[in-house]
Amino acid sequence: MRVVSFFAGAGGLDLGFQQAGFNVIWANEYDKEIWETYEKNHPHTILDKRSIVNIPADEVPECDGIIGGPPCQSWSEAGAARGIKDKRGQLFYDFIRILEAKQPQFFLAENVSGMLINKHSEALEGIKELFRNAGVGYELSFKMLNACDYNVPQDRKRVFFIGIRKDLNFKYEFPTQTFPKITLETAISDLKEGALPALEYNNSNGENCVVPNHEYMIGSFSTIFMSRNRVRSWDEQSYTIQAGGRHAPIHPQAPKMKFIEKNIRVFVPGQEHLYRRLSVRECARIQTFPNDFIFHYKKIAAGYKMIGNAVPVNLAKFLANSIMQQLKSNEMNKKVVILEQNEKEAITA
Repeated sequence: MRVVSFFAGAGGLDLGFQQAGFNVIWANEYDKEIWETYEKNHPHTILDKRSIVNIPADEVPECDGIIGGPPCQSWSEAGAARGIKDKRGQLFYDFIRILEAKQPQFFLAENVSGMLINKHSEALEGIKELFRNAGVGYELSFKMLNACDYNVPQDRKRVFFIGIRKDLNFKYEFPTQTFPKITLETAISDLKEGALPALEYNNSNGENCVVPNHEYMIGSFSTIFMSRNRVRSWDEQSYTIQAGGRHAPIHPQAPKMKFIEKNIRVFVPGQEHLYRRLSVRECARIQTFPNDFIFHYKKIAAGYKMIGNAVPVNLAKFLANSIMQQLKSNEMNKKVVILEQNEKEAITA
């Protein structure tokens, strides 16, 4: 089945769909810092580099599905939470514009859990209604999922809109299956050695990394970062991998940060040398990117951004598999009904 992808980023969502058997034929990404990474890791997908705002619907290939994660910063609880009033939040409308024109069998849109806060309730209901009424209309399913339940070693709550075109006569059901939690020990313990600090001004070490992308951001930690414990132990799962390297979790080799008073913690005295940020490669592992998926950048911040903005590959694959199975099951049921009708007509003839 042919899929097109918007706001593709490095392509975590796309890779999950490819692993589930979909053919991602075309993708769109506007951020030039990402283009090399996407093209080298998705050599069989055409990459459109325009803003979605400037893409006429008739220039998007015919497809069976449209997937994507419109930029989430404007919906974030940690940010300004301006939602649909922000230009980035309004990109949902262009995603729906393309959906309405192409009328694929299904769509999937992903966003941050901050969409669910009360101040966005009216805008969220409006978006749902636009999805339901796009073209001939879609049966919409909506749910918040935590990636930690789907073979991802990370607490990461995100919301998913999944729609099935109404003429297919069924509604997508989110699977109830979950999986045992994967720990940091399982995910990244083989990367304990060899991580390099970034070069001056947080430039990349490039080919000097023995393990590709196994380098970490240097520099001070903000008071906001130091207001909470940022260390998860080896037998736990990671905190959410964010798009900013300065906010990357601390490597589990370090002890939990010491509480001083409300909103103030410090690194355990005498153990400060153990507190480093997770490397770009460690973050990629936690986002379940495979080892041969190489991120290309000059500034290390760009590596963290690509990874933190991605949908974890394993979660994407799980959802893609379930969509594929439900579409095939529905098609099979239709064939059975037609066969039964033909048999009845033959008997009565």
